[in-house]
Amino acid sequence: MKKIPLLLFLVCLFISCENKKEIELQKREQALNLREEKIVEKEADYQALLLFRDSIYALKDSIKNNITSVKEWPENIKGIWNSKMLCRESKCNQYVIGDQRNETWEFLSDSTGIYTNVLNNKKLIRIFKAKYIDDKIMLEFKTDSISKNNAKINVVLDDIKDNVIKGTQTITGQDNCTARFSVELTLPQKK
Repeated sequence: MKKIPLLLFLVCLFISCENKKEIELQKREQALNLREEKIVEKEADYQALLLFRDSIYALKDSIKNNITSVKEWPENIKGIWNSKMLCRESKCNQYVIGDQRNETWEFLSDSTGIYTNVLNNKKLIRIFKAKYIDDKIMLEFKTDSISKNNAKINVVLDDIKDNVIKGTQTITGQDNCTARFSVELTLPQKK
């Protein structure tokens, strides 16, 4: 009979120990959940900081690009110029060293930016995309994909004076042949 109270005591002690372990496990689980929530918050803060940093870099690049390139031609360039081009170097069959070309170039701007129209006998033959950066004019033209004669034309005008603009035009044609022309633009003579 003495064994029953002892057994009852041991069962109560065992249940009590079991409860303490369960309570301790619940406390550890709560602490772990709290740490996980803090980690999630820190991760969210980190991601927000990365987005903020990237937006600052994008803004910085945007400001840098807007400072260096213009959206309108300066008054001394805007308008119509006569061009005289002379072939100085050629690895293409259709261009011969010494070839001369005369065209009219018109420097224009609108809401899309700056560009240059090239006219021959008052007929539009090409529209250059333009950039004006640090007193240098860079023009680019590429034929469309359906054109039978693919060509890319780059012009760098880096000698800009009041009445004369000089530079180089490079034409890259079929089979990557290249031809270089010296370019001289002058203001039309007023009559």
